[in-house]
Amino acid sequence: MARIGIMTCSNAVQELGCSSAVCLADMRKRKGAFADYPKDEPVDLVGMISCPGCPTLVGEDKLIARIRALTEFRVDVIHFSNCVTELCPFKNKYKSALEAAYPKVRIRLGTHQDAITEEEFRARVKKLFGQERKTMVDVILGRD
Repeated sequence: MARIGIMTCSNAVQELGCSSAVCLADMRKRKGAFADYPKDEPVDLVGMISCPGCPTLVGEDKLIARIRALTEFRVDVIHFSNCVTELCPFKNKYKSALEAAYPKVRIRLGTHQDAITEEEFRARVKKLFGQERKTMVDVILGRD
């Protein structure tokens, strides 16, 4: 039985409301990055955690500390969700840091099967992030 952890993009989860439903569905159906897991063997989702955010000078250290919450529960593999894999410019740096810190844990890029190209996905997400939205300042200044 594979013991799986998933790391999501904190921006996609917190700013865009991603629920990881497609990642989890494809894990259950053995699609996308989960297609290599034998269908006749169970998979155990140990947990999910969001990336600590875009890095500063301590980005890798924050990530290693955060991922510890999964490694303490004996994960075999940590999947970087598609939002991390397709959007994060630091994914390879983070992958290397985790492989060095947790050599017994495999790191896989990706989760669900994409219905659109990476370029289209990136363009759509960029548009979502670029939408004008109201903030607390607007409420305080009466612009709501």
